[in-house]
Amino acid sequence: MGIKSFQGVRKVFKKEFEAPILVADYMTTKLITFSPDDSILAVMEKFAKHHISGGPVLDNNGFLVGIISEADCMKQISESRYFNQPILDKSVENFMTKSVETIPHDISIFDAAGIFAQHNRRRLPVMKNGILVGQISRKDIVVAALKLSGHNWK
Repeated sequence: MGIKSFQGVRKVFKKEFEAPILVADYMTTKLITFSPDDSILAVMEKFAKHHISGGPVLDNNGFLVGIISEADCMKQISESRYFNQPILDKSVENFMTKSVETIPHDISIFDAAGIFAQHNRRRLPVMKNGILVGQISRKDIVVAALKLSGHNWK
């Protein structure tokens, strides 16, 4: 009788890739911030200088009180044209969006993508324990998805 070759059950090594998928892994942490007392003109100059289209507005204690964007600045530009006046030195507080939607730092980029899909926002402030820790944009979510596209998502 011949000898049969028996290898037994092979152990399957499942290689799992732990890709960073949290908002905190992709958010911008070095933010250009604004004060409610800043002038709209100064904000527009910062937008142009730093090639950004918006940013968080913080009070003197560093707490988030609003968001200012190019769209908000358009209101001032439109009003100045309508009244045939130069862009006035009005404060950010008059034009910023005060009811700010935020997201927590520890949600996945997939949940964040859902939030962006529900709300027509270009950027969302990221909060941790009520403190602003960063900002994530739609573009950040797209970049994160591209980085993860070659991996299995959990």
